[in-house]
Amino acid sequence: MRKLIYAINITADGCCDHTKQLADEETFEYFIQLLREVDLQVFGRKTYQLMVPYWPDVAKDPSSTKADKEFADAFNSIDRVVFSRSLESAEGNTRIVRTNLRDEILKLKQEEGKDILVGGVDIPSQLMQLGLIDEYRFVVGPTIVGEGRRLFDGVSLPERLRLKLVESKIFKSGTVALHYLKP
Repeated sequence: MRKLIYAINITADGCCDHTKQLADEETFEYFIQLLREVDLQVFGRKTYQLMVPYWPDVAKDPSSTKADKEFADAFNSIDRVVFSRSLESAEGNTRIVRTNLRDEILKLKQEEGKDILVGGVDIPSQLMQLGLIDEYRFVVGPTIVGEGRRLFDGVSLPERLRLKLVESKIFKSGTVALHYLKP
């Protein structure tokens, strides 16, 4: 069975607002490696529209940095599923799904292939409440922003979710990558 992996950048105070994040080459390399481990990405409409057309455009821009270009190429090479009731169309290797989130994710996990990466906040929050996320990858930056959306604000779980830390990596910048499994 394929695993569902949730990965996100956050600040030390838990802010997940993408406009408040700092990413260096090591952070990009971490996420590039993660993208190489999956063959499907799952997003909600908001995250999809943040990522596309941004990364496809970066891939085409000759002035992009090496790290940006490598991430863009990795991102663009993977199929995507977007859960949305309002998105009318999607680019390239993206399929829009309007059916039940739980049923579709269970079906995707049963399919052949590499693992599945989910990004954003809203869809992952719902998946966490449904108990469908198998791994969590939090990349915690060494900044405190004091404002902005906090990860898992408003998430209500039937019981506390205790995770098992299986790996941590400290980057030169002070960013820490934490890899947890759901027992």
